[in-house]
Amino acid sequence: MIRLVASDLDGTLVRSDGTVSDRTVAALQGVEKRGGAVVFVTGRPPRWMGEVAAATGHTGLAVCANGALLYDLHKEEVVERFPLAAEAAQETVRVLRNAMHDVHFAVESEAGFGLEPSYRTRYALPADVRVAAVEDLLTDPVVKLLVRSADRSSDELLAAARDVLGDTVTATHSTPGGGGALLEISAAGVSKATTLARLCAARGVLAEEVVAFGDMPNDLPMLAWAGTSYAVANAHPDVLAAVDRRTASNDEDGVAQVVERLFPAPATG
Repeated sequence: MIRLVASDLDGTLVRSDGTVSDRTVAALQGVEKRGGAVVFVTGRPPRWMGEVAAATGHTGLAVCANGALLYDLHKEEVVERFPLAAEAAQETVRVLRNAMHDVHFAVESEAGFGLEPSYRTRYALPADVRVAAVEDLLTDPVVKLLVRSADRSSDELLAAARDVLGDTVTATHSTPGGGGALLEISAAGVSKATTLARLCAARGVLAEEVVAFGDMPNDLPMLAWAGTSYAVANAHPDVLAAVDRRTASNDEDGVAQVVERLFPAPATG
């Protein structure tokens, strides 16, 4: 019996144009009407949750920033946090710079977003962005340390970073090919899976009562932990190789297709 639906957002639940379809919204609402729970499990920081929260009714909790934050969508506030310590982030920067000379850094924190001048982002910067040397941005714990490289793919950058960092931090990525590599670094032992498991334990929900959906390497720990897991058709090759079950792509409402079967509407007539 499935009691909780855990889904990644970008590339999984959210369509390529950034929207959440009416079909998907209806399917998620059906879960809650029939006694289940929905949890968004995403790499997004809370500042990027507004549109999804509005589209889906501002209900429930979300695991944000690859597990670093537990976010109340109704109150729009962080209720638990598992940050990367400033000292660990500083050491990570030192190790990566010594090993690779083509990397540039940015910082996601609860206080806002900061980047060093050489860091290039594909998204519009917030009005309160801080631009400074990364060492000056790492004076307090951070939600995520972001690493960019124009000369490598995200897969190549992740492999190189794991070689030199080991298990001192959690390194992953959620960026499809093109546009340069982007690495996301969290505290050691923090992932989508660890915070989702903590949330489920607090609710008395077992792993075998969870169905999870994902598309990128940062989803792999969650997909391995959940009792039932699906990769969307457009998923990264590593996800397709690791997960037995498939559903349609994000643009074909693959999550909704499965959820409708698991939580069918009552028969009428």
